[in-house]
Amino acid sequence: MMTVNNKENRLAGYGKVAVLLGGKSSERDISLLSGDAIYQALLSKGIDAIKIDAKGEWYKTLSEQNIDRVFIALHGRDGEDGVVQGFLQILNIPYTGSDTASSALAMNKQHSKQIWKHLGFSTSPFEMVIQTQNFDLESAKQLVGRLGNELFVKPVREGSSVGMSKVINLNELITAVKLAQKYDDVLIEKFIDGKEYTVSILNGMALPSIRMVTPNSFYDYDAKYCSSATEYFCPSGLNEEEESALSHSAVNAFNALGCSGWGRIDFIRDGGNGEFMLLEANTVPGMTHASLVPKSARVAGIDFSELVMSILDTSLTTKKVSCFQGEENG
Repeated sequence: MMTVNNKENRLAGYGKVAVLLGGKSSERDISLLSGDAIYQALLSKGIDAIKIDAKGEWYKTLSEQNIDRVFIALHGRDGEDGVVQGFLQILNIPYTGSDTASSALAMNKQHSKQIWKHLGFSTSPFEMVIQTQNFDLESAKQLVGRLGNELFVKPVREGSSVGMSKVINLNELITAVKLAQKYDDVLIEKFIDGKEYTVSILNGMALPSIRMVTPNSFYDYDAKYCSSATEYFCPSGLNEEEESALSHSAVNAFNALGCSGWGRIDFIRDGGNGEFMLLEANTVPGMTHASLVPKSARVAGIDFSELVMSILDTSLTTKKVSCFQGEENG
């Protein structure tokens, strides 16, 4: 049994922890909710923690407050794409989750899918449209001829289904591409008719899978954060062999991108042949009490505060080098 002194020494070992939240991305509102839930959990465990909103001159606060490590609760651009991770590595401040290179890779749906495809993972066929391209009716006809009428259109580096659309005809496709181009280059995937699953990763292990069911046309922003009609099944209804295979695939796909610590891998199961196909990786998933990772952790017997502490522990491990450094941080 841990004595009071040992517990105090362990807590002191974390030092002062900054929960980095908010920021300026399209996922700011969700990040604020995630960050506050994490902050409250850290306080409940006796951690010396503060919240820092990653907008304005937030980096000055890191120095002024003598921060020892950072819990990254930023979703989307500048938080999940390697920007903050690289900055913290330059400052030699430990942080949670994946390193600079793997964060950038996982955030880019095109690059992550190309790697997965090269390594033999199953993923839906896709094509790219650059942000500045004039995507007209002729372009749409040619693309539909290659991928089919029913498609998903996504900004290549956005999360939470921001700027994402499902389309079934040429006019919808043109409108959807123009919407996604407001954010970034555009990834267009062939539609796979099937059930959606997600697998959370924590310190190299897969947590129980979750199956999401929504009355919407797909698991979009409204289904994730607004709708009370979305249903979550955990256990997901897979048999033992299927669950094992899905967990194995999730961990391998996560590792293939060089990701570490914690995250989430999303799948679609082909309704025709039952094959699980990779959709995307998330290196800083939502962390409200209602988010997917905490839901899965609860089924595994891990309460929210314990989950937060396990993620905080990922800041204690050695990070890989950033592109600005010549040797690993200790």
